[in-house]
Amino acid sequence: MNLIAWSIVACEVGFWIVILLGLISRYLFNRERLGFFFLALVPVLDLILILITAFDIGRGAKPTAAHAIAPLYLAVSVMFGKSIIRWADERFRYYLKREGPKPLRRTGMDYAWHSFKGTLRHAGAFVIGGTLLLAMMFYIGDPAKTEVFWQVLKTWVLVLGIDFAISVSYFIWQRK
Repeated sequence: MNLIAWSIVACEVGFWIVILLGLISRYLFNRERLGFFFLALVPVLDLILILITAFDIGRGAKPTAAHAIAPLYLAVSVMFGKSIIRWADERFRYYLKREGPKPLRRTGMDYAWHSFKGTLRHAGAFVIGGTLLLAMMFYIGDPAKTEVFWQVLKTWVLVLGIDFAISVSYFIWQRK
């Protein structure tokens, strides 16, 4: 694996480590500020990944799918980060701390709307990530070198379409 692929893996592992440290600090040690500090490190990891990607391309590395995934990772983190942290927070509080309400299991139209909101977030991530990819393509300036970026964008359009179709299906065939 190359530098960028390892960086993505490290950032993903780091993402879950800082969330876990934030929740442990907040709920087991009652250190609210320390917990917030750890949770605030999540966007720092994304920034580090983008900087490593820019450095790698700037030094002349051949653009790969891993380079294309780095801005997508940032976009997904921006659009879903808060809800992922909220999801983990609710479960941590309920299952480990034995506080608060049991996490909600959505059904019917509530689940359909929740899923559709997730699809809208996914579309927002696509706009952010796609814009970053296009900026990288413009920066590199060589269509032959950035063909892999177009392939990643095409695949993401397909995934977004499938996500949309699945979300719409929940309005027709509701989850029981």
